[in-house]
Amino acid sequence: MKQILFPTLALVLTVALAGCGNTTGARVSSGTAIGAATGAIIGSFGADAGAGALIGAGVGALGGRLVDEHAKGHFD
Repeated sequence: MKQILFPTLALVLTVALAGCGNTTGARVSSGTAIGAATGAIIGSFGADAGAGALIGAGVGALGGRLVDEHAKGHFD
């Protein structure tokens, strides 16, 4: 249970915080940084923090971009 709860909580927090900023660049940058940190933490449980950071950075950047598009009204 604990192994599933922490990554799920980290993913929810990453997505929630991925949109911090006022511009597209700021939202993508903050999403990337938060995603990389979260991915490194999750990856460290599997002894591969580097891969986790790379995957987290990609997911965070995508999350920041999607939050930005939603804030602009492109997604309902």
